[in-house]
Amino acid sequence: MAGDGPIGMDPVRSVLYAQVMSGDPRMKIDEEGYLRQANWPGEGREVYLGDVAKASLRSLGPHDPPQFSVQPGYDEQRWELTSTAGELGITIVSDSYWGFGLFARCFLNRIELTGPLELRARCVHDIISSLGRNPWEAVRVRKFEKSTGGLIGEHGSSWLDLERRAKEDMNEEIMELEETVKSLRGKEEGIDGILDSASQALDEARSALSDRNAPAVERALGRAASAIIEADPSTEVRSSEYIASRPGKLTKSPVPVFDEVGAEELLEDDVPFVDLSEEE
Repeated sequence: MAGDGPIGMDPVRSVLYAQVMSGDPRMKIDEEGYLRQANWPGEGREVYLGDVAKASLRSLGPHDPPQFSVQPGYDEQRWELTSTAGELGITIVSDSYWGFGLFARCFLNRIELTGPLELRARCVHDIISSLGRNPWEAVRVRKFEKSTGGLIGEHGSSWLDLERRAKEDMNEEIMELEETVKSLRGKEEGIDGILDSASQALDEARSALSDRNAPAVERALGRAASAIIEADPSTEVRSSEYIASRPGKLTKSPVPVFDEVGAEELLEDDVPFVDLSEEE
């Protein structure tokens, strides 16, 4: 692998290097070069995807089936694959950097992301969160630096700068909703309880952000947004509980009535990670 060094906060692309700690999962490549599950019934050759590549593909969210531009030879952990998720593109190269590839930890992954910076940053944030470790911390530091063309400190900065950008974006969303909650306070009688639930959800979002749990941040932001819409007099959206507590106060008809669970399900953007490479 010819290392060209790490690239973090670039307007066009990000190039990151990660230490592979596990070769699992073992999967298959079909006749057209697409990644398949190990139990896929068709003809195919085996490939070891590794923990970093698995986390990277999951962090894309719903994505096209990964296709191998370079298939493994005698070593099932040497390969190159590509995939896309909307505007975000990813290329992952797996190669050994010490020990002749005899062990899973002999390998590193070169991850190249292209697309809008905010999407790349969010993907990197989720990779770090999914792995639960610092991907740039190498088993063999000197050999890692030589193979990648960058010092460990440079690798760490590239990863962390993107993660920081993602955190700033999510924190900005939290702050914007907090300002909306403040602006609605006192506008109409009886909405303080709804706004309190929005504030609680925003506190939960901030706590989840500190834990690098982006999906939990999104769920909490969805709950907060749902409560804000319900509390905002201009939306005319009220829960049945709110309407029952204010008989005769609402004269506009018809008024959409959602129960709290229904409103949350309608408004909350809670999309789980979907690894389409696992579908037949």
